[in-house]
Order: sequence, then C-alpha cells, then structure tokens
Amino acid sequence: MDSFSSPSSGGSSSPPSTEQLMDQVKTQLAQAYAEEFLETVRNKCFAKCITKPGTSLSGSESSCVSRCVDRYIEATGIVSRALFSSMR
Repeated sequence: MDSFSSPSSGGSSSPPSTEQLMDQVKTQLAQAYAEEFLETVRNKCFAKCITKPGTSLSGSESSCVSRCVDRYIEATGIVSRALFSSMR
C-alpha cells in the first residue's frame, strides 16, 4: 500500500482531507530532497576527496570528506535561509 492509499478496514472511511494530503506530499517531497541531497554530497565529495579508491579511506581522504560534507551542509543551510527569508 502506498502512502496515498486508505487502509482497507472494511468499514466506510472518509477520504483523506486536503490537509492530510498536503502533509503526505510535504513528507514525500522532504524525503526526496533528503535523498537527492545525500546523493549529491556523496558524489561531489567522493570525486573531490577520494584519489585512489580502495578498501578503506586514508586519513587525509577521511578529513577531506568530513570537511566537504560540513561545507556542503553549511552552504545549503545558508542558501535555504536566504531563500526562505526573501519569501517573507
């Protein structure tokens, strides 16, 4: 059952309200955004920091990935705050 399906309890249940549907859409959009964000960070930081893929990360690769992810998260937060403050 997907998140838009109503449970089949056999009884007469009313269709979801507009507010419930909007909440479901918001949740799904947030999940899709989070997945895309993680994939982008993973790809960009891997390409930037991992010079010789192997079974483990070197100390410098590990530090680079950590800094890269921190910067990406910080930059995304700054951009998000700027966008949301300009919408008000």
